[in-house]
Amino acid sequence: MSRIGKKPVSLPQGVSATVNGQTVTAKGPKGELKFVVNDEVLVKMEGSEIAVEPRDQSKTARSKWGMSRTQIVNILQGVKDGFEKKLEITGVGYRAAMQGKNLQLALGFSHDVVYE
Repeated sequence: MSRIGKKPVSLPQGVSATVNGQTVTAKGPKGELKFVVNDEVLVKMEGSEIAVEPRDQSKTARSKWGMSRTQIVNILQGVKDGFEKKLEITGVGYRAAMQGKNLQLALGFSHDVVYE
């Protein structure tokens, strides 16, 4: 029994979600995201919560059960708050600089690494 999977997913304030077959669609202030759940997992909307259950008790179904619930929580967080990654650069000679919308990193390679 999955400790993560058996908890229902409650919808955060300002986020709406729909379940259409195996597709979960979430809409919020930051946009819209869709997630197609594996066929071995059953997803259903119960009021303002999303319930995730394995279709049978096989090992593969149970292993995908908790992961599917976690992915649904992640898309709900993404449409509500967005995603953020904090980088910490330590060491002599390493630096980071913004050039317009690009992040230029000098990390000791023969060239700079540029992220768009």
